[in-house]
Amino acid sequence: MSKTEIDTVTAEFFGAFDNRGGKAADVDRIRLLVLPRGVIVKTAPEFTVYTVDEFIEPRRRLLSDGRLVEFSEWETSERTEIAGDIASRFSEYSKSGVLDGEPFEGAGTKTIQFVRTEDGWRITAFAWFDRP
Repeated sequence: MSKTEIDTVTAEFFGAFDNRGGKAADVDRIRLLVLPRGVIVKTAPEFTVYTVDEFIEPRRRLLSDGRLVEFSEWETSERTEIAGDIASRFSEYSKSGVLDGEPFEGAGTKTIQFVRTEDGWRITAFAWFDRP
C-alpha cells in the first residue's frame, strides 16, 4: 500500500505543473504535498535552494502569464525504496511545452524524499537536475 500511496503523491506532484489545454496549473497543490519546511534544490545550471514558497511563486507566474503554455512533465521511470516510515525515490522524467512561442522538450532526474505522517505520505525534500 505504501508504494501505491507514494506513486499517487508523485503523480500529483508532477501534475501540479500541467497547463495543457488552457487549464490552470495547480501549483498550490505543492503546499499539500511537501511539508511546510521542506527543502527544494535545483542543481543546474545554477545551484539554488528554495523554500516551498520560493519554489512555487515563480512557477505560478511562468505557468499563468502566457509565457509557458501546453506544459507538462511526467515520470518515465522510477526506483523507490521504503524503510518503515521513510522513503526515497529516483525519477527520470520528461517535459514539454511552448515557451515564449517556441516548442521545447527536455528531460532530467529528480530525487524525492518522503515521510509517512498522520495524513499520509508527504515530501520532505526534492532535488532535480535537467539534462542539457
